Amino acid sequence: MFDIEENLKKLPTCPGVYMHKDSLGEIIYVGKAVNLRNRVRSYFRKTSQADPKVRALVSNIAEFEYITCATEMEALILECNLIKKHMPRYNILLKDDKTYPYIVVTTADEFPRVYKTRRIAKDGNKYFGPYSDVNAVWQTLKLIDEMYPLKKCRAKSFPAGVRPCLNYHIGKCKGVCVGEANRDEYMEMVTDIVDILSGRDAKLIASLEKKMNEASELMKYEDAAKYRDYIKAIRLLSETQRATMVRDRDVDILIPIVTNQNSIVAMYKVQGGKMVGREVIYIREDAAESDILTAFIKLHYTDAATPKEIVIPRHIEEEKLLEELLKTHLIVPERGDKRALLKMAQDDSIELSKSLDERAIREQERKDSLKNNLTEIIEYAAKIGGYIPMTIGEDEEREYRIEAYDISNYNGLDTVGAMVVYEGRNPIRSDYRKFKVRTAEGDDYGSLREVIYRRLKRARNGDEGFSTYPDIMFIDGGLGQVHAVKAVVDAFRIAIPIVGLAKDDAHRTRAIVWDDGRELDLKENKLLFSYCGTIQEEVHRFAITYMSGVRGKKMIHSVLEDIPGIGPARRRALLAKYGSIAAIKQASYEDLLATDGITAKAAESIIEYLK
Repeated sequence: MFDIEENLKKLPTCPGVYMHKDSLGEIIYVGKAVNLRNRVRSYFRKTSQADPKVRALVSNIAEFEYITCATEMEALILECNLIKKHMPRYNILLKDDKTYPYIVVTTADEFPRVYKTRRIAKDGNKYFGPYSDVNAVWQTLKLIDEMYPLKKCRAKSFPAGVRPCLNYHIGKCKGVCVGEANRDEYMEMVTDIVDILSGRDAKLIASLEKKMNEASELMKYEDAAKYRDYIKAIRLLSETQRATMVRDRDVDILIPIVTNQNSIVAMYKVQGGKMVGREVIYIREDAAESDILTAFIKLHYTDAATPKEIVIPRHIEEEKLLEELLKTHLIVPERGDKRALLKMAQDDSIELSKSLDERAIREQERKDSLKNNLTEIIEYAAKIGGYIPMTIGEDEEREYRIEAYDISNYNGLDTVGAMVVYEGRNPIRSDYRKFKVRTAEGDDYGSLREVIYRRLKRARNGDEGFSTYPDIMFIDGGLGQVHAVKAVVDAFRIAIPIVGLAKDDAHRTRAIVWDDGRELDLKENKLLFSYCGTIQEEVHRFAITYMSGVRGKKMIHSVLEDIPGIGPARRRALLAKYGSIAAIKQASYEDLLATDGITAKAAESIIEYLK
C-alpha cells in the first residue's frame, strides 16, 4: 500500500514533474515544480483544499510519481508533453500544440531569413526551441537583426527593376532583391546565427561583455544595459532544452537499474522530438547492467516498433549485430542534445531506483486486490445462476478476461452495438467488435439480445475472432439489461457470469447489478469504481464513435442518391475519394472528371445539384 505521508518525506527538493494517480494507477493530474517536495506536499495541506476542484483531486489521489529535471524550464516543457499524452481529467487541456515559440532559420532558401514561429514543418529548415521565455526569443531576434543584415521579406525571387525596401537603405539588409548580396558572405552570417542558436555562443557573449564593460566605463549606461539584456537573452535561449529535442525524430533512452530485489530497465520515450514519458520494465533474471541492456533490446524490440535511435549509457556486446537486425542506431552519446537527454534520464533514474521495489509491491497489491474483487463478483453471479465458473482457480497468474457491451442509437435510428475486451487492466483493442443492429432497432433490450446472440453464434460456428469466451460480461445498464442478456446466454447453455453497470443521475458508474437484483455500491470501493468506470466509458466511446460513423455515411448516401445519374458504383467512388459532401461540393469539374466512373454528364449533374 502506498503511504502518502511517508513518501512525501522522500521527495527531492529539485525541479521536476509530478503525476498524481488514482487507485487504479491511472494518471489524473500532471504538474511541474521548482521544488518537488514543497509543491507536492502543498496538496495535502488543509489550507490548499479550499478550491472544490483541488478537494476533488486530492480525494482521488492514491499515489504519486515524479520525474526529476535539471531546470524549471525542462520541467515546464516535460509537463506540457505529458499532459498532451495522458490527457489527465483534472488538468486544463489545450486544444492545440502551439504552446511554445521556436526560432526558424530557413536554410532551405537560397538566402535564408530568421523569424519566430509556433509551427514546425518538415520543410528542410532548421528549427530551434521550444522556448518558454518568449521575451528572450524577441531579444535574441533583435540582437541578430542588429548584428546580421539578413533578408526580412518572404519573397524568394524578385522581378527585374524591383525597388529595395527601407531595410536596405538603413543597412539592415544586404540587398538580395537587387542582386547586391554575395551568397558566400551571406551564408557565413547564417552559419554564425546557427551556432548562436545551437548554444555555441561563447565568443559572442565574450564580445558583448566586452562592449558592455566599455560602455559602462564611458558612462553610456543605456548602451551597457542593452548589451546586458542581450547577454541575458542569449543565455536563457541557449540553456539546453533536454525535455525537447529540435529534430523531428523518435528516440528511446534506456537506463538499466539493479536494486536489492529487482533488475529493471527505465525507458524514456522521445516521440516526434519530444520527451513524452517514462516506462519501467522489470527483468526476471538477475544480471549485470550491460547484460540486462542486451537482453532487453533483443526481447523488446523484436516484438515492438523500433525507433530510429536508441540511446544507451555504455556500449554492449553484439552492438553492430543488433543495429543490423533492428535497423536502428545504438548510440552512446559523448556530447550534444542526446548526451544532455541521457544525463537527464540518468539523474532521474537515481531518484527512481529509491522507490522501485516499493512500487513493484504496490502494483502487485493492486493487481491482487482487483482480481480478488472480480473473483467475488464472478462467484456470486455463478452462485445465483446455479453453476460453477470453470475459470476460477485455473491459473493464478492469468488475468480475468472481461467483455463489456453497450448499445447506441440516434433518436431510435442507426442502432449499433459495441463490445470491448479487457484482460485485467489492459484493453485488448484487437478483440474489440462492432455490430450493426438489424432486427431490433430502437429497442434497447432487443438490441442487446441480438448482439449477444450474434456474438455467441459466431463462437459456436468456429469463428476465430469470437472463439475466446470471457470470464464475465459487463452490460451497460441495470437489471433489465442483465435479464435480457442472461436469457440469450442461458439459451446457449454457456456458464458466463453477467452483471450490469448502473449509472447515477450524473451518468457516472454507480453500482454493479446482479441477476437477482442485488447491487454493489461502488462509491466505497475506489479500486472497483475506477476500474468499472474506465471500462464503461471505453465501451460507450467505442459505441458512440461507431454510431456516428454509420449515421454520417448514411446521410451522405442519402444526399448522393438524389443526384440524377449517380448510382451505387459512382456513390462508392465519390465517397472513397472525398469522404464527405462538403469535400464533394468543393471539388472542381476537372477533379470530378478524374474520379473513377464519373463522366462529363455526371460531373455536371453533381455540380448542378450540390452547388
